[in-house]
Amino acid sequence: MGEFGIGQPVPREEDPYLLRGQGRYVGDVALPGELRAIVLRSPHAHADIVSIDAETARSMPGVVLVLTGRDAAVAALGTQVPHTRRSRRDGTPAFVTPQPMLATDRVRHVGEAVAFVVAETVNAAKDAAEAIAVDYAALPAVPGLAEAIAPGAPAVHAGCPENDVFLHALGDAAATERAIAGAARVVRRRLAISRVAGNPIEPRGCLADYDPRGGRYTLRCTSQGPHTLRRILAGEILGVPEARVRVVSDNVGGGFGVRGQAAPEYALACLAARLTGRPVRWTAERGESFLSDEHHRDNISDAELALDPEGKFLALRVKTFANLGAYYTTDRTAGPLVNNLGVLTGTYAIPAMRVEVTGVFSNTMMTGPYRGAGRPEAAYMIETMVDAAARELGIDPVELRRRNTIPAAAMPFKTALVYTYDCGDFGKNISDALVLADATGFVARLAESRSRGKLRGIGVSSTVEASNGGLIEHADIRFDPSGSVTVSVGTHDHGQGHQTTFRQIAADRLGLPPEQIAFRYGDTDQVDIGTGTFGSRSTVTAGSAIVAAADKIIAKARLIAAAMLEADAADLVFADGRFTVVGTDRGIMLAEVARAAFAPARIPKGLEPGLFEAFTSDGGVRTYPNGCHVGEVEIDPETGVVTLVRYAAVDDVGHMINPLLVEGQIHGGIAQGTGQALMESVVHDSSGQLLTGSFTDYCMPRAGDFPPFVLGENEVPTTTNPLGVKGAGESGTVGALSAVASAVNDALARIGAGPVAMPATPEKVWRAIRAVEV
Repeated sequence: MGEFGIGQPVPREEDPYLLRGQGRYVGDVALPGELRAIVLRSPHAHADIVSIDAETARSMPGVVLVLTGRDAAVAALGTQVPHTRRSRRDGTPAFVTPQPMLATDRVRHVGEAVAFVVAETVNAAKDAAEAIAVDYAALPAVPGLAEAIAPGAPAVHAGCPENDVFLHALGDAAATERAIAGAARVVRRRLAISRVAGNPIEPRGCLADYDPRGGRYTLRCTSQGPHTLRRILAGEILGVPEARVRVVSDNVGGGFGVRGQAAPEYALACLAARLTGRPVRWTAERGESFLSDEHHRDNISDAELALDPEGKFLALRVKTFANLGAYYTTDRTAGPLVNNLGVLTGTYAIPAMRVEVTGVFSNTMMTGPYRGAGRPEAAYMIETMVDAAARELGIDPVELRRRNTIPAAAMPFKTALVYTYDCGDFGKNISDALVLADATGFVARLAESRSRGKLRGIGVSSTVEASNGGLIEHADIRFDPSGSVTVSVGTHDHGQGHQTTFRQIAADRLGLPPEQIAFRYGDTDQVDIGTGTFGSRSTVTAGSAIVAAADKIIAKARLIAAAMLEADAADLVFADGRFTVVGTDRGIMLAEVARAAFAPARIPKGLEPGLFEAFTSDGGVRTYPNGCHVGEVEIDPETGVVTLVRYAAVDDVGHMINPLLVEGQIHGGIAQGTGQALMESVVHDSSGQLLTGSFTDYCMPRAGDFPPFVLGENEVPTTTNPLGVKGAGESGTVGALSAVASAVNDALARIGAGPVAMPATPEKVWRAIRAVEV
């Protein structure tokens, strides 16, 4: 298909209309008679609710409805629960804590929803919310992970006195212990992964409507998984059949995992729309988003890496405490902690491994998936341990990596944890990335930095991740009588460029010009089945489903074309959108066949008229994107300010459908990984109050914080799906978090300073430098 085919760097079709302000976000859709909602939130991290008096608020001008957790309509709503069975260390079931839509007797984190106020205007709702009298009795709070795991910590939930929710373990404990006990060198570190906020540019919000004629809810919202949200809302919370809930999620201003949250406000808006008989809109203010959007990461790990005298890895043991927040009410909370532990193996041959993860309660907002969802954390863990081992053994960090890298000839390779890598050339990633980064020129750049009184460091990360497999995804292809076609998918496009990429796949497979192909997503009434976009899965699953549906289209069209050409179907070949009789110049275009398909007299007897086919993928198996990232930083020792001055990366994302969009995905991932490495951190004070509740206090990276990215690719297509793709959405974050953190600590190590924990803020770095000077 020439310039629009698979493998071509086609610019995103979505960009022009978005840049012109022609997107359709939740705030762009208005319904007659809309009401506005405000959520009253807890100012306490932990407190009993002694009483709630909302009568004054209910009588205020413009107020239509005030809901509290003690109202019968709210109490009748269901709650989410985890569906994966987990256990605690003693074998008893995990401590599951369903969270009501509105708190009833106790609040467990600052920002927990206490009342839902609906009025004619936002200001009227705000005034009424301020008039609600809530009598709280404050309780001791557990403001963070370190406090939650400390002996004698207050219990967040009475039935869970040690705040330990579940234990998840993988690997051979006995073999790992033997290897560590007999190793020539064991490197030990306690490593912390900071808590961050996703901060999509569009605040979380929704517009709910209720049609009493069919008892049907329509919810427009900021979701990256409309079908999954519909399932949860209908089946677990509202208690109605899925057919009575429509979720529409058109353009969404950023997802990053956090927009997969089935937020209480969505259910409350639906309930309020039913009770009032009018549409109800709720939109979070930015400060409210910091409080009530899911937070992410937040782990403390004790790691041990065992090596032989030649520096070969023998075993890795990791024990992690992971902050779940105040409730364990969905699988989303546990997912990032346990689903991607296999990434701890990295790109290395490690014979024995054991990992244990303990989920822990604290009086903070719940945690959930964020770009990478456990992969960047695991990659940071193994890469930091490799750097630490290299320093202790006096071996160059790159050389130590090369000694232990799994060779391409060993593929497929079964790791000591749960993954079997099907393909990849990790050694080539390293070599190519070092060339792109001009690693041989680092010594000269280091000398130049020192001549200006600056510190300089270089960091290398060789990482692998796993895309999400095993979750269904759907695609259908429908021709209309004019010969045009509509492709519909159950994944969601909120910046990935699916409209462009998936049309490329369809155009390439069907041999159609792109202008003949329409694209649909994001509406559960228009697309029957879907799961959503996350985990670098969309092209692997939905892309493969498009291929399968297209093949079914071609198979049916071949029968019709054979009848039209008066030939045997076996004698037809299909290429570039045309069926041709072998050995002749006789043929017919697919678009003409599609038009004929709607005329029963022109198709073979017994064949159903029309030309539309669908395919639902089972999600396939995991794929393993991998790469090597190299970052260089310069540090001002007088201020501790870290500047990222060079960045290069080579990634293997399998066959690239659109190299331009892959590059854009990696750019975004690098920015988010670097943000966590250098500046981003959610911080609470000792009472559980959020100190980083605005962009004044929560530092976000800007374009000026980055040098040009020098990117390369090492395409090793997988054979586990028909497109050969592995996924690209999270590669940048997985590589950048490790590479940038490594570069900072390399610069500090060169002056004898100890490592700093993420984020490497100017204060932390300045103090590390001062400690050496003293």
